[in-house]
Amino acid sequence: MSLLPDVEIMTIGDELLYGQVIDTNSAFMGQELAKIGLRVRQISSVSDRADEIVAALDQARQRARVVLITGGLGPTKDDLTKHVLARYFHSELVLHEPTLAHVEGIFKRYNRPMLDVNRQQALVPANCEVLFNAVGTAPGMWFDDQGTVFVSMPGVPHEMKYLMNEQVLPRLQTRFQVPPIEHVVVQTVGLGESFLAEKIAAWETALPANVKLAYLPYLGGVRLRLTGYSDGQPDLRQRMQALLPELHAAIGEYIFAEGEVKLEAAIGPLLLARNLTLGTAESCTGGLLAHKITSVPGSSAYFRGSIVAYHNDIKVQELGVNPETLAAHGAVSEATVREMAEGARRRLGVDVALATSGIAGPGGGTETKPVGTICLAYADAHQTVSRQFSFDRGRQLNVEYTVTMALNLLRQNLPAGEVVKL
Repeated sequence: MSLLPDVEIMTIGDELLYGQVIDTNSAFMGQELAKIGLRVRQISSVSDRADEIVAALDQARQRARVVLITGGLGPTKDDLTKHVLARYFHSELVLHEPTLAHVEGIFKRYNRPMLDVNRQQALVPANCEVLFNAVGTAPGMWFDDQGTVFVSMPGVPHEMKYLMNEQVLPRLQTRFQVPPIEHVVVQTVGLGESFLAEKIAAWETALPANVKLAYLPYLGGVRLRLTGYSDGQPDLRQRMQALLPELHAAIGEYIFAEGEVKLEAAIGPLLLARNLTLGTAESCTGGLLAHKITSVPGSSAYFRGSIVAYHNDIKVQELGVNPETLAAHGAVSEATVREMAEGARRRLGVDVALATSGIAGPGGGTETKPVGTICLAYADAHQTVSRQFSFDRGRQLNVEYTVTMALNLLRQNLPAGEVVKL
């Protein structure tokens, strides 16, 4: 296995330091670099000051052989990146005619006047390799200096993503002769990282030397990512896939998908395969469960609707919950969510319904029902199943956890079927 270069990501812009813009670029770059086997050693954010950018460049070249820079390539006076890079690499800015023609074409297409500042987008350091930006006006710039590669890209996320996918990643693979690498992802839900690791310890120990396992926890579940490095033998991915049956034998009840599939996307094929429609009755989740379900393209084929019964009066009037049930057990109870789910099936005319009720916080808890108490129910034509959980990580996470557990309750109680694969 060849020695691969460390990568440093540098984001430039005061708006990042002030928290006015959230840095999503670094997360995307880190994920994409990992797919080809390159490791990000450090991520840093730098202000719009020339001296601080230069200092950051000097420090970065001491730590990494690849420095990926985003931001500061716009047409305004605070966009200093390419001016700083020109001085840093002892060059001057020159007009890049293909970029100028591209920028002129954009303004002509939208019938807008082109100002001199827009023309300056086509200025680049003379000693850089220009990376054509088909989706914006600022080109990327590639410098190979004393064994270290510096790449400057726009901070606009869709422009950065285009350049990364179309130009930067392929060039890095060629420049550093990155060996073939494969990733196989298995999605699990309902079991914590430590318990999961204990259940698959023997399987993990027996993995081939060129296959590594990473645990990537998220709220309510864990992504298991197998990374396989080339060992000179053919069919690496197929050999990695052949490791999965034993994993399913150990933790199959917690696996909901293979590949980069979210839980809300995995339930659609399960419902469609069984020709079932779904509806929701929501209290503490306030419609978030329905939102998650309908965020999936094609969900209209199986999702009919939702009743957000936040107040007890709505639970009674719209879902048919018995007032005596509420009086005896309270809104946050398995008895109530069972009646909510059954009422949603009737009112929405669906085959399957989910119901949620809970104390999201920060107030509303009692000694017997503290903040984070969650009650869920699943109902179909043959059964109604309810569960109670206790999870308190603050209001927003409590609600998000409730949604995850509700979707998992649906998955667990549908008739048996195959795991979703992508």
